Formats: sequence, C-alpha cells, structure tokens
Amino acid sequence: MTTQPFHVIIIGGGIGGLCLAQKLRQASVSVAVYERDQSRTSRLQGYRIHINPNGSRALHESLPPRLYDIFVATCGKSGKSFHFLDSQLQELLSIEPADMGFTSEDDPVESHKSVSRFTLRQVLLAGLDDVVHFNKQFERYEEMPDGKITVFFEDGTSTTCDVLVGADGGNSRIRKQLLPHAQRIDTGICAIQGKTLLTDEIRQQLPQHLFAGPASVIGSKGYGMFVAVQEFRHEPGKIEEIGEAINVHPNLLLSDTSDFIGWGFTACQDKFAVQKDLKTMSGEELKQVALKMIADWHPRLQQLMRAADPSTVIFTPIQTSLPIDHWQTQQVTLLGDAIHSMTPARGIGANTALRDSALLGRNLIAAQRGKMPLQQAIHNYEVEMLRYGFAAVLSSKKALEQSASLEKPLSLAMNKAVFRVLNAVPPLKRRVFSGFGDK
Repeated sequence: MTTQPFHVIIIGGGIGGLCLAQKLRQASVSVAVYERDQSRTSRLQGYRIHINPNGSRALHESLPPRLYDIFVATCGKSGKSFHFLDSQLQELLSIEPADMGFTSEDDPVESHKSVSRFTLRQVLLAGLDDVVHFNKQFERYEEMPDGKITVFFEDGTSTTCDVLVGADGGNSRIRKQLLPHAQRIDTGICAIQGKTLLTDEIRQQLPQHLFAGPASVIGSKGYGMFVAVQEFRHEPGKIEEIGEAINVHPNLLLSDTSDFIGWGFTACQDKFAVQKDLKTMSGEELKQVALKMIADWHPRLQQLMRAADPSTVIFTPIQTSLPIDHWQTQQVTLLGDAIHSMTPARGIGANTALRDSALLGRNLIAAQRGKMPLQQAIHNYEVEMLRYGFAAVLSSKKALEQSASLEKPLSLAMNKAVFRVLNAVPPLKRRVFSGFGDK
C-alpha cells in the first residue's frame, strides 16, 4: 500500500484535541485545530488535573521529547496516596501506590502526576502557532460527493478536510450531528466546588495526611467532599527556561500556579433545600449553601470552605454519557468528552481523552503510511475507544452513585466498617485496589 496524504481538522483546542495535533504534527500528517476561544489566554484559570500512567504514556507518545520533559517540569508536587476520611477528619482508609501495584512513582512516565489545566494547555499549544486557529466557532459539517468534508463556522467561513475529529467537549456539536441519538443525562447529583489559597494559616489547620495525596470525605445524608492540595514547584529559573523553550512568558505559566486546595462538595440535587436557582447564585451564596449543609462537620473543613475565593466557587449539575453501540464508521469521529463524558468521581476523564488522542493518532499515522485504509484506521480506533471509554464512564458513574447512596445510616456504617477492615489488612487492601489508579 502506498502512502495516502490527507488533511485532518480537529474541532476543539482542549487537552485531547491538542495532544492529537501534537502527535500528528510529529508524523508530518497535515492537521489544523479550530478553537472557539479568542486566544490562548482566554481561560487563565483552571483546576488541578490528575494525570495517571495512562495519561502520561499518551503524552509521552504524542509530544516531542523536549516538550514532554517540560510537561513533567511544570507538574505540581504530586501526592502519592489517596485517603478516605469521615466528616470529623478521622481516617477510614489510606491507599498507597504499592496498594495499586505501582512501584515506580518517581518514573517520569509511569508515575501519577498533578498539573494545572491551564499550564498543561500552554505546554500542548507549544509549536502549534500555525496549526491552531482561535475564535472559530464550529457550526456544522457537510460530507461532499468526492469524499471530502466541508466544515462551516459561525463567522460565515468554511474549510475542507479528509478527516474531521470532534474534540469539542460534552456539548459537542459534531456529536449532535453525527450521533443525534447519543445522550448525556443528569445523574441527579450536583457539586459546589471552589479553590482556597493555601495560606500559612490554612496549612497549619489541615491534617498532615492531606498533603500526602487527595482525599474523599464521606459524610452522612449522602454528602461527600473531595479535597486535593495543589502545591507547585516554585523554581523561577526553571520556569523562565521553560517559558523561553515554548515561547510563553514565565508570568503566563505561573498565572495559575499559586498553591491552593481544590474542593468539591457533592449531594443529591433534592438535598439542596434552597428557594433560589443554584445556577444563578453568586460564589458567596453557594458557599453559604454548602456551609449550612456541613454545619456538623469538622470545623477545619468548614474553615477551608469559608476561606475559598468566591470567584472560584461554582455550581455544577453532574452529567454523564450513556453508552452507545458502534455506528457505521465515517471520516468523522469523536474523542474525549465529545463521545464519553463522565462524572469526576474517578478523576479519569482527562486521562481517557489523552488515551483517545494517542490511539487515534497512531491509527491515522498508520493510514497515511499506507499500512491500512483510512476508514479502517478510524474504525479500529472507534472499536477500542468505545470499549475502554464507556468502561470508564460506567466506573465513574458507579463511584459517584456509591457515595450518594450512603444517605442511610446503616449503609454509611457498613461502608466505614469495610474501609476500616481493608485499612487493617494490607494484603486484602492490595488485592482490592490493584491496578485501580491506572484504569
């Protein structure tokens, strides 16, 4: 089979779309990314992203070696364990890397990492100035008789490609046109989340095991709270070197790298007993709603929430995709949240999108090199992506529902008892959680 040059258009310049663009660019596959943001600095804030070994492998495979090294250098100090706590900050269960089968937590590829979403995006944009087109809102696409695809934008312009990839998030317009039957549903569980600066006062108040890794607080009534300390490596010389290497001003790389604690309080929607629409509330109002609901929790958890910057506090109804069967493969496909959006309960959404990007890129490169027909390459990607992607969707949905199901005192007591037994019997704990952090 001879080489088959083709042009790929990616709609969406988020983490998954940019990772794919980097991989294709390295292999000299013609690619363009169209992003609705007005510029690379349109979204200066973002939350911490946990990158597991799956995500790290995808980035390592897709990025030039120097750029991957820069990604590793911009990661925060990564906590190595995961804790389950009760609402009084008593430890129920601690899961160490060895319990999940990891023995190489210092390995630059196989280790778990923590990174600012904004900083990771800046790294992924490096070297793509002629590839990424900002301020372009996708409208629709049309398949032409010659097999080409015409892509239309809201500004009245259009362009053509051979392969169209929807990396445009959970509300993907491409998915709605390609798969109008695909659904995202409300889980019935909502979150109020925010960021609290890690001041000396807050640092002294928090139990030390929170600095060893993220924690899930299990409360009564089905209430839960995720807490993660985000500490960055403050090395000005290194940051300046990185900024120069990827043509980004050091202040921009550092714009979202103040040490903070990210937290998210979750409960079933009917537990938020308020008259006003939560979606219209200010950050301060949302804080007061959540504080009222955790009034019997440990004072330090209340203080953590009380000290949050109101501008970072948002309300989010948690949604999830419903699994669908494989469709007839076309030269239009999807990746990340555009096809398999999931709840945040497992922290694997971004990692799954990165895995998609590496897999799709691998198949498209094989097609361009004449190893398989183009549609076969896309088909192979979709079959594999749907398998692990919707397994992740169901896993994250189950984890969220298990947390919310603990509203009954007996269920809560049984759950705590199981966690305490696992914590007391290390061999059993390793058996239960082996491979958990890489799925």
